[in-house]
Amino acid sequence: MATAPSPLARKISDALEFDKRIFFVFLVLTFLVIRYLTNTLVLEAIPDSERLEAQGDLLFFHIFNTLNYLWTPFALLWKFTVIAFLFWSIGLTIGYKVNFRALWQFALVAELIFIFPELLRLLWYMNPSGTVSYLEIQNFEPLSALWVLGPENVPEKYHYPLSLLNLFELVYGIVWVLGFHTISRRSIQESIPVVLLSYFLPLLLWLAFYAASFR
Repeated sequence: MATAPSPLARKISDALEFDKRIFFVFLVLTFLVIRYLTNTLVLEAIPDSERLEAQGDLLFFHIFNTLNYLWTPFALLWKFTVIAFLFWSIGLTIGYKVNFRALWQFALVAELIFIFPELLRLLWYMNPSGTVSYLEIQNFEPLSALWVLGPENVPEKYHYPLSLLNLFELVYGIVWVLGFHTISRRSIQESIPVVLLSYFLPLLLWLAFYAASFR
């Protein structure tokens, strides 16, 4: 049963007292800047990129990146909504009535974790050697199972699933345990199963489906 907020929950709640609209703008701009700089590195790593650029052969590269930039805020909004709905619905199924808006806002804040893998990729290849290929930059997934095994040692169908099995996803789950504990006023022990069922189980099912349907 829900109880009074714990001292930890009160601290987390106090830390989250800021304008989420401004934070969303900050989050989107940060992702866009990092992705733009990373794409610049990818472009520089393409052999004879200046000549290809002059001939217009990289037009689709630029179109795809532009669409990705434009889609970023909408992709984030969709992700926050889906994750909040999963936590809300699983919590309700178990018997924990939780405010959907609070879950959505927490999903927004928790997304900050996923800035770090993109930032690490950018910093890792900030001064790439002449032997680095653009595919190597694109496939670099720091602190993931793919990073440990090496993309060259794994069939392509497992690249995406193994890239999502990373330390950042684990940290994200831990943060959500604290978030659900704060929002629902349930104990940490009660919040862990909710996170496992709401986030990690759907993630594993999605990765299994992706690997099975890959052609």
